[in-house]
Amino acid sequence: MTLPALTFGTSVKAHAADLKRRNKSAIMLWMGGGPSTIDIWDLKPGAATSGSFAPISTSGDLQICEHLPMMAQQMHHMAVIRSMSTREADHQRGRYYMHTGYVPDRNIQHPSYGSVVAHELTGTQTELEIPPFVTVGGGSVGPGFLGMAWAPFTVSSDGKVRNLDHKIDSDRLLQRMAALNLIESNFNRQNRGSAGKEHEKILQKTLTLMTSEQLNAFQVRQEPQAIQDTYGTNGFGRGCLLARRLVEAGVPFVEVDLGGWDNHANIFPTLETKLPMMDQAMSALVVDLEQRGLLQDTAIIWMGEFSRTPRINGNTGRDHWARSWSVVVGGGGMKGGVAIGETNHDGTRVETEPYTSQDVMASICQALGISLQTVFTSNNGRPMKIANGGKVIKELFS
Repeated sequence: MTLPALTFGTSVKAHAADLKRRNKSAIMLWMGGGPSTIDIWDLKPGAATSGSFAPISTSGDLQICEHLPMMAQQMHHMAVIRSMSTREADHQRGRYYMHTGYVPDRNIQHPSYGSVVAHELTGTQTELEIPPFVTVGGGSVGPGFLGMAWAPFTVSSDGKVRNLDHKIDSDRLLQRMAALNLIESNFNRQNRGSAGKEHEKILQKTLTLMTSEQLNAFQVRQEPQAIQDTYGTNGFGRGCLLARRLVEAGVPFVEVDLGGWDNHANIFPTLETKLPMMDQAMSALVVDLEQRGLLQDTAIIWMGEFSRTPRINGNTGRDHWARSWSVVVGGGGMKGGVAIGETNHDGTRVETEPYTSQDVMASICQALGISLQTVFTSNNGRPMKIANGGKVIKELFS
């Protein structure tokens, strides 16, 4: 699959200055609900656990599901980590763990990977006026002890931002913001804790956003119709196109949500509808980033909170499963076209070195040039190593 001819020839000239800056970014494609990776990225034809789909060859040295023919042509850019093995098979706990690298703890709120990446990379994107961590089509896990300045900024797949149209003239807006800033500053000088200071930062960022020309990056419908059609005119397609626009503008981390994977019943008819939509948008994103010279500096992560059981249940569905499953990564200088690790013949266990959320994040940090020696200090004074001390997956960089 290729994008329309107008894409590449015009984009390099139009964005030459951006390309020179070599900004690093990451795009997470979040598959909420727990996608069945045994039916998508690690099929087991002939096994009792096999579903109704056949594997097909790809442009890399691996096979994937027949319902992903467009991604099959782009797998030389992507790697499938097939030996993921985690413990959290509850939706909320798994979502938290896969977003932070930590299990939930009542005594501490850990920052999501999006907040961490935004925090570490924003210093290199000095001209960025829009939020450094954007979620599209759904919320993410929050900034934890990093503070609300690094919270996810949520927009719809159309790039619409709630409550941003102030509907008053600019002079009156500035007068109101100046008065509010005076109140905030006086309050914060009384040392009443961090909440007020964080709120003051958010207000300043909001004002900057409201008056910034960079806000145009959210206007996904400004794209030529041919490019919109290439991604797909559904919410996930528009979300992936918006993600490309945002990283092109210098946003360090964008998360695009595609829910609906909690398929305890009738899983195969559901996937026959869902996978083509994912295939179109995800493949268009890879192609578009590559054609614009952005893929080398943009890491892509496809994952959910866990996967689904190799065993097919009595409702022709699959239940929650975290012991052996797959995550997909690519771009950012990582090696593509490979399957890393393997599960056994029926997908019930990992046969090679198991990998975790922390290992995936450590590898993304490596790709983005973020030091794995980085240590944060939590609100209770505990040192917290970035990616929870995860190890880099060496095969992604060999």
